[in-house]
Amino acid sequence: MKPRTPRHQTPDQDIGRLLAVTPLLDYGSATVQRLVADRAWQQLDPTARIGAAYDYVRNEIPFGYNAEDNVAASAVLADGYGQCNTKATLLMALLRAAGIPCRFHAATIHKRLQRGVLTGLTYRLAPKQISHSWAEVYAGGNWKRLEGVILDDAYLDGLRHHLAQPSGKLIGYAVGTDAVERPRVDWSGDHTEIQMAGVERDRGVYDDPDSYYRSAGTGLSGLRRFLFRILLRHAMNRRVASIRAGATPGQRTSKPSRRGRSRDRPAG
Repeated sequence: MKPRTPRHQTPDQDIGRLLAVTPLLDYGSATVQRLVADRAWQQLDPTARIGAAYDYVRNEIPFGYNAEDNVAASAVLADGYGQCNTKATLLMALLRAAGIPCRFHAATIHKRLQRGVLTGLTYRLAPKQISHSWAEVYAGGNWKRLEGVILDDAYLDGLRHHLAQPSGKLIGYAVGTDAVERPRVDWSGDHTEIQMAGVERDRGVYDDPDSYYRSAGTGLSGLRRFLFRILLRHAMNRRVASIRAGATPGQRTSKPSRRGRSRDRPAG
């Protein structure tokens, strides 16, 4: 599986491909265009544009599991929640709509990174290597990964409470970081990350997610895919919602945060 985009390519070498509309990066859709116009992101300087789109996808599109990895950006927006792959797609579409060239970086994580969200039968059925990806932008003379977009602040706050304020390295609960108490999730012109400590295989860089999924697929097929779409992801989203609210399933451990209460859309 050969990546289409050279790792060290700069945007000015082929800006057209890195701003292109694709079936997944469908930023010509009315909903995406309206969002970008309403937020007036194109009036900001490039660094601020990246930050505005990034923060929108990170915190206003809360963490949750969509039906598929290869979901169009407009569909992720309609769902109102997303995971690593679908958030990467939405973020790329918003960045391109705002005139920011970007590319897609594919990888895999071991399923143990999802332990805690995946439990019981859900964990046993999950493949050992799970598809993972992030968007990259060119800033400060280098490509910067925006991998920290996956988890919203409300989920991270709820998780810290659920785990009694952990510190140091954490691999689990959809987190893979060496400093769970202060992960690099805020955009300040450099890399952001929240699952990078759990990455096992680098699958390379692509112009867009469409190119990657055409060559690699989404990692689920047959009965696993059917069960995930129809049953398992809904249980996972309920688990995510309970963590976000600061409670374990069936047991309220604290008063839910205000932000967490408004972010419980991924309940099914």
